[in-house]
Amino acid sequence: MGWLISVLINAVLFVALSGYFPGLYVDSFLSAVIASLVLSILNLLVRPFLIILTLPITMLTLGLFLFIINAVTLLMTDGIMGYAFEIESFGLAIIIAIAMAFVNIVLQMTILRKK
Repeated sequence: MGWLISVLINAVLFVALSGYFPGLYVDSFLSAVIASLVLSILNLLVRPFLIILTLPITMLTLGLFLFIINAVTLLMTDGIMGYAFEIESFGLAIIIAIAMAFVNIVLQMTILRKK
């Protein structure tokens, strides 16, 4: 149940962020949900390998390199989704990754906190 809620939250974030950033294009809410599902699967399968491969630089940057890894998975989602979900540049992908991380942390600390 928690996974489904996080997928829906990320879909809403995609739609909301597409309104703020002209370089992020989301075709519809269904496209945002599918992109969120794809991102979730990539985070499950690909992200651990990327973290292991970049562990020295991640430790050197005190974990800030994880935003780069998140941006790469966002761009991979863009590549898989085609024209329904577009991110214009790598810099925008980093900004979106930071915004999504911030919103997810705030939501987990306030609303989704398990008691």
